[in-house]
Amino acid sequence: MEKQNMTLSILLMNLFIAFLGIGLVIPVLPTIMNELNLSGSVVGYLVAAFAVAQLIVSPLSGRWVDVFGRKRMIVIGLLIFSFSEFLFGIGKTVEILFISRILGGVSAAFIMPAVTAFIADITTLESRPKALGYMSAAINTGFIIGPGVGGLLAEVGPRVPFFAAAGLALFTAVLSTITLREPERKQMEQGETAAPKPGLGRIFVPMYFIAFIIIFITAFGLSSFESLFSLFVDHKFAFTPKDIAIIITGGAIVGTIAQVALFGKLANKWGEIRLIRYCLIFSAILVTAMTVVESYAMILFVTIVIFIGFDLLRPAVTSYLSKAAGNNEQGFVGGMNSMFTSIGNVFGPIIGGILFDINLNYPYYFAAMVLLAGIAVAMVWKEPKTQAEHALEKIK
Repeated sequence: MEKQNMTLSILLMNLFIAFLGIGLVIPVLPTIMNELNLSGSVVGYLVAAFAVAQLIVSPLSGRWVDVFGRKRMIVIGLLIFSFSEFLFGIGKTVEILFISRILGGVSAAFIMPAVTAFIADITTLESRPKALGYMSAAINTGFIIGPGVGGLLAEVGPRVPFFAAAGLALFTAVLSTITLREPERKQMEQGETAAPKPGLGRIFVPMYFIAFIIIFITAFGLSSFESLFSLFVDHKFAFTPKDIAIIITGGAIVGTIAQVALFGKLANKWGEIRLIRYCLIFSAILVTAMTVVESYAMILFVTIVIFIGFDLLRPAVTSYLSKAAGNNEQGFVGGMNSMFTSIGNVFGPIIGGILFDINLNYPYYFAAMVLLAGIAVAMVWKEPKTQAEHALEKIK
């Protein structure tokens, strides 16, 4: 147990440092944008390049995680991420920046499925939801601390945060190489399910397909909300950068606390599918409420609380897929999770931006309607039959 906890701690530190590195560069992006005379649309394409690269590579990397091993994919992903940040730091042309972002997307496609599969290998069905909650909390904490640290490093120079992120990722890659050991693939536990189809046809296996639809719907709807949040509160409520920072940081802290303190308990009490239903309903109501609140206190309250629904929803889907994947498909479901998230993250902000230009509230109405579609899908979603139940049916 002590060895398992140490391994989990190293994995969580990997994610924390990787997302700390991503957060480090956020405060200096406007400076780089002005330095290279980039338009807003080019910055948008840079963001999309990351997601598109992750989308394309995720199906392959998910398979590679199962074939070549979790540790190898984590280390390679961290090395690619380190190089991508270094490249962005020295980049003086738009072409170099695009190459950097594409490599960043590739690194994310390598790291996330591998870490998720690694955690599934070293945990039991009972302890897995709690561990995956910790995983999401590590990601959030990196995002919380990263911009603040990046802002301080930017006082030294606008490129320093990129070099710091590259150094952190390289350090983590070396640490992982030394300390991590490839986990043993456990025998299938009671409650886990076997994959009935080979190849990419597994996407359409009911126990996976509905979860993938939920992932796409939530990423599509929530990214249209999250990507325009700063513009929304700036245009509608005249929030200052300080106000926006307080709300985003407060929401992230509350979400992290919810993941650590509540997720494991709620997942074990209700099961992942019911928890996903409740989170979708909760999020849809609060996204709609954002269009009608007026006072600063209510805006602050609604925005911070809405992150609880978001931050419980994501690990709930991941935990469900991890259990459904059984023994040999952890990399596959991790890759598909990343792929469908990327699809939503590419198209959600584009549609949200178009709607925002028409009316400030439209992206929020759109997000609420997409979440309602997710609720409808979740309501007809049933727990998959376990391997034991399939065997019992054959006997009968």
